Amino acid sequence: MTDNSKEEGILSQLSESVRAISALPECNTVARKMYCNLVRRVKLLSPLFEELKDGGELQELGNHVVQGLDSLRIALDSALHLLKSVHEGSKIFQALQIDKIASKFEHVTEQIEAALSQIPYNKLEIPDEVREQIELLHAQFKRAIGRMESPDLQLVMDLAAAQMEDDPDPIVFKRLSEKLHLRTINDIKKESLSIHEMVISCGGVPEGISEEYFENMSFLLRKLKDCVMMDNPDLHAAETEKGLIKHRSPIIPDDFRCPISLELMKDPVIVSTGQTYERTCIQKWLDAGHKTCPKTQQTLLHTALTPNYVLKSLIALWCESNGVELPKKQTSCKNKKSSGGSDCDRAAISVLLQKLLNGNPEQQRAAAGELRLLAKRNADNRVCIAEAGAIPLLVELLSSPDLRTQEHAVTALLNLSINEANKGIIVNAGAIPDIVDVLKNGSTEARENAAATLFSLSVVDENKVAIGAAGAIPPLIDLLCQGSPRGKKDAATAIFNLSIYQGNKVRAVRAGIVPPLMKLLKDHGGGMVDEALAILAILASHQEGRTAIGQAEPIPVLVEVIRTGSPRNRENAAAILWSLCTGSSQYLKISRELGAEEALKELSENGTDRAKRKAGSVLELLLRVEEVNIS
Repeated sequence: MTDNSKEEGILSQLSESVRAISALPECNTVARKMYCNLVRRVKLLSPLFEELKDGGELQELGNHVVQGLDSLRIALDSALHLLKSVHEGSKIFQALQIDKIASKFEHVTEQIEAALSQIPYNKLEIPDEVREQIELLHAQFKRAIGRMESPDLQLVMDLAAAQMEDDPDPIVFKRLSEKLHLRTINDIKKESLSIHEMVISCGGVPEGISEEYFENMSFLLRKLKDCVMMDNPDLHAAETEKGLIKHRSPIIPDDFRCPISLELMKDPVIVSTGQTYERTCIQKWLDAGHKTCPKTQQTLLHTALTPNYVLKSLIALWCESNGVELPKKQTSCKNKKSSGGSDCDRAAISVLLQKLLNGNPEQQRAAAGELRLLAKRNADNRVCIAEAGAIPLLVELLSSPDLRTQEHAVTALLNLSINEANKGIIVNAGAIPDIVDVLKNGSTEARENAAATLFSLSVVDENKVAIGAAGAIPPLIDLLCQGSPRGKKDAATAIFNLSIYQGNKVRAVRAGIVPPLMKLLKDHGGGMVDEALAILAILASHQEGRTAIGQAEPIPVLVEVIRTGSPRNRENAAAILWSLCTGSSQYLKISRELGAEEALKELSENGTDRAKRKAGSVLELLLRVEEVNIS
C-alpha cells in the first residue's frame, strides 16, 4: 500500500458518489426542485476530484485536506441516500411531509458547504477554471442555506381540503393527481408499492408518524385512483378485465397472511407481544384457554386485541392494486343492517362509550384514541359517535391531567367537527374554553390539533365571537411564533378565520400579532409568507390594524412582494399598501421612493382582478399626491 493510498481511496469514493448521483433519473415529486438543484450542484464537483487524482500532490497538503475530503465523502453519501429516498419514495408521503424533507435537503446542503470550507482549493495545484468553478459552487451552497423552498400553497390547501372536508370537490383530487404526478393506473400502482415498502422496511409506520396519518395516506391514494379511473373509463374496463386474468391467483405477501390460518387477513389485530393475527383466529386461540402468543410462544401480558389499522390499509391498497376483492369482515353485514345501512359499527362505539363513562384512566385514554381513529375513518362513524352521546364525554376528557388523553380527546373532537351538525353539539357541550385550555397547556400535537379544531368550529360565524371571547387568540399567536411548521400553519389558518369578525381583529392586534407576522413575512425560508400576508391583509381593514402594521415599517417588504411575489401574495401586498396609503402622504412618499410605481403599473396589467383594482387605486393616490406637489 502506497503512502497516499488513503487519499486515493477517498477520491475514488468521492468520484463514485458523484457518478451515482449524476446517474439518478429525473424526479417527479413535490421535492423536484430541491432534488434537481442538489443533483446539478453535486455534478459540478466532478472536475475537482478528477484533477486531484491526476495531480498526485495530495500527500504534500497534509491531514487538513484529507479531513475535508473525508467530510465531503460523508456529506455526499448522505446526499445520495436522501436523493434515492425522494426518487423511490411515496409521493403522497413527501407531499404531506414537505417541510421535513426540505429540512433534510438543507441539512445535506450545510454538510457539503461545511466540508468545502475545510478544503483550501485556492492552494491546490488545479487549473484556474476548475478553481473558479469550485469557488462559484461553494458560494451557491452557502446561498442555498437558510433558503428552504416555499411550499406550493395550492397543494397545501388541496391536501387539507382532501383530508378535512366531508365531500371534497372532485377538482381537488384532479389537481392533486397532476401536482403529484399520479396520472395513470401505473403511477397509482407504483405509489401503492412505495407506501408498502416504506411501512415494511420500517417494521410498521415510520417514526413520528401516527396510524391516523397513515390512514390519511391510504385514503388519498384511494381517492386519487378513483380520480384516474373517472378520467379514463375505458382504462377502468381494461384494468378490470386484465385484473381478472392476471391476478386470478396473486401471490399474497407474507406480511398480509395470518400466522395461524396463513390466509389473507381481513381484520388484523395486535396482541401484547406485538404480533399481528386475524381477529377471529386469535380469538379462537384465546377462547380455547391459551395464554401464549402462537408465533413466539411468549406469555401474553393481557388478552386485549388492538386493531392494526396500518396493516389493514396496506392490505386494502394491495387488493385494489392487484384486482383482488377487498376483504370483508364477517360482522360487517350485521353491523350495517343494524345501523340502517350506514358504514359504522354501533356495537363497538357503544363499548367505547362505556369505557369513557366507567373505565379507569387507562381505559378512558384508549377509548378516546379508538374514537379518534373511528371519527377519522368515515362520515358515518362521525354521525354514529355523535348520536351515541360521545361528544360531552370527550369534552370532559379535555380537562384530564393525562396529556395523551387530552390529545386523543381534542383530536377526536377535531375529526367529529368535520360534520357540520357536530360543530353545534361540540360548542353546546361547552367545549370552547376547554379546547382553548388545551391550546395553552397541552402537548405539542394536542396544541396543534386544538388550533385546527378551533379553525373548524370557527367556520360557523357565531362561533368566531365565542372563540375570541374565550381567549383563544393569544395562545394561537404563541403557537404561530413557537410551534412546529404544521403548528404554525394550524395557528395561522385559525387566526385568519377568526379575524373575519371585527372584534377579533382588535384582539389579535392588541395581543401583539403584527410583529410576529412581519418577522414571518421577511423570513422567505420559513414557509409562512403566504399566511402572514393573508392575515395582515385582513387586519389592515381595521384602523387599529393599519396603525400597528404601519409602525412595523412594512413598505419596503410590501413593495418587494408586489415586485417579485406569487400572484396571490402580490394581491394581498397591494391590498395592505392601499389600506396604509389611503389618507397618508407619508406612506405614499415612502412607496414612491422605493420604486413602488413601476411595480404597481406592472401589477395593474398582469395581476389578479383584485390585485389590478388595488394596484390601480394606489397608483391613483400616487398621481394625486404628485399633482399636489407640482401645483
